Amino acid sequence: MTDAESVWEIPEPQSTLEVPVDGDTNIILRRHGNPAGPRLVLSHGNGLAIDFYYPFWSLLTEEFDLIIYDLRNHGWNEVGPVDSHNVPTIASDQDAILEAIDEQYGPKPKAGVFHSFSALTTLLSPSNCSGFSALFLFDPPLRKPGVSHEEFDQASIKNASMARRRGYQFKSQEAFVELLGFSPYYRQVVAGVLPLLAETTLRASLSGEGYVLICPREYEAQIMEYARLYSVFIDFADIQCPIKVLGADPTLPYSYLPTLDLGDIREIDYDFLPDATHFLQLEKPEECVATMRDFLKQQDFL
Repeated sequence: MTDAESVWEIPEPQSTLEVPVDGDTNIILRRHGNPAGPRLVLSHGNGLAIDFYYPFWSLLTEEFDLIIYDLRNHGWNEVGPVDSHNVPTIASDQDAILEAIDEQYGPKPKAGVFHSFSALTTLLSPSNCSGFSALFLFDPPLRKPGVSHEEFDQASIKNASMARRRGYQFKSQEAFVELLGFSPYYRQVVAGVLPLLAETTLRASLSGEGYVLICPREYEAQIMEYARLYSVFIDFADIQCPIKVLGADPTLPYSYLPTLDLGDIREIDYDFLPDATHFLQLEKPEECVATMRDFLKQQDFL
């Protein structure tokens, strides 16, 4: 896609699969890419949708068998009860999703590719990630165990408060895009990302007037407020597969939460992408793909 272009057109999936994860909730999986290729499972950050990451995963479709999904109450999924919209429940959803993938598409090795909140919930899954051969995590919201990191906690609480106050009704997708143009979060993204965000995170209002957020602001804020409490419970020594973490540049003013140097945790391979913020996959998609492929080669996944 050239800088002059401004429209990303997401292709229709080769197939979809509705997975019941509890009595109230179904998760819709979609398959894209090369069915004969190595299998990747991808998901997204809080309040977003995996289709929003198309500038990144579009670069993977020729080589990989892609299974993508939105977290509960996001994207293609229906909005369910807010009481079940929490870190442990979303973490446990993944085990049901991985089982359904093997049943529907046949078992073969899977690498997980997750950003932000979906990276955190993956690390907290009850199975300790035993369903994956490798994990590649983009800028997960982690705190180091045993350290209070007041800045991290304060940023989480501040972001939750801002989410509860954010607008949730918009006259049009164009109005939403215009509003996003004032946000510092998306200053470095590739061309066409803001309209894609509108397309993938808004749905027509039931009243027939304008658009609303697919993931309600209260749900997004609830995750921001409580995810910080779970991030210290991750024991990387218990994770059942190799892990690579690619973080935002810690020298930049952070766009979401403070980025930590995880290089002293021996169980993971950590690096950061220079000049990239929390939305690194949407700012430097080619570099992200290249780094991911290098890691998967090292694990003999490719």
